[in-house]
Amino acid sequence: MRVILSIAGSDSSGGAGIQADLKAIAACGGYGATVITAITAQNTRGVRAAQELATDLIEAQLRAVFEDLPVAAVKTGMLSSAAVVGTVARELRRIGPLPFVLDPVMIAKSGHALLAADAVDTLRSELLPLATLVTPNRHEAEALAGIPVRDAEGAAAAGRILLDGGCKAVLVKGGHLEGPTAMDVLITPEAVEVFEGPRLQTRHTHGTGCTLAAAIATYLGKGYDLVGAVRVAKRFVTEAIRGGIAIGSGQGPTDPFFYLRGGNTDSWVRELGWHDPELPAREVKEQ
Repeated sequence: MRVILSIAGSDSSGGAGIQADLKAIAACGGYGATVITAITAQNTRGVRAAQELATDLIEAQLRAVFEDLPVAAVKTGMLSSAAVVGTVARELRRIGPLPFVLDPVMIAKSGHALLAADAVDTLRSELLPLATLVTPNRHEAEALAGIPVRDAEGAAAAGRILLDGGCKAVLVKGGHLEGPTAMDVLITPEAVEVFEGPRLQTRHTHGTGCTLAAAIATYLGKGYDLVGAVRVAKRFVTEAIRGGIAIGSGQGPTDPFFYLRGGNTDSWVRELGWHDPELPAREVKEQ
């Protein structure tokens, strides 16, 4: 079982952040370790308050994990400030190259800011160049690239700008892009590939971005190539959204363990590659 490290904030409602990451990592067959960067008070209706943890405590968590656990991949989420971004970047440089999925969390679905405005440049200059994959939504892609993003063409243009910033690949998530389907656009130095899925009509999408990024990190840690990891994680998160949980009076969470409740456990265990942690991406069947 591969160890996947999530560096992110805590969501008291359990739908996003560290809690969503741990569920997605476990559901995809990994072992989740965590570094908590902030504590939020939130529920399905929105974020009430947030408190960043001290950078020396964040650093201590990072060093404790890396000193003892064989981390196979890293995923970051809420980093909140330039100081936190700098601390995480410094420690990742010290550890050396690992598959690293950067989810540039900036604003909660409720509109609450989760990344300080003055931290965007630090994220762009210090953390972006370390990333195997950056997974912005439309609004985050616009903020990082500095251009409008409305459709797949705009996503590709923004992705190329971010590639120039030093990351190896960009996946612009399609939930906010225009079009009848949910199109995730993967931009690498070699090509642009579009992963399409149904645009599901549901309000229970809390934690979608966290779940997708954590799933991709898990598959990278299990030895999948980038395209294969994105492909199977895209299908996984689509089903997690389809199985979203109607809990609370606002936006309920996705359900990474959908396959335990729908009677198709055996097929999804095979599909997620649990029987062979080194299953190559080319052997993953598309449906």
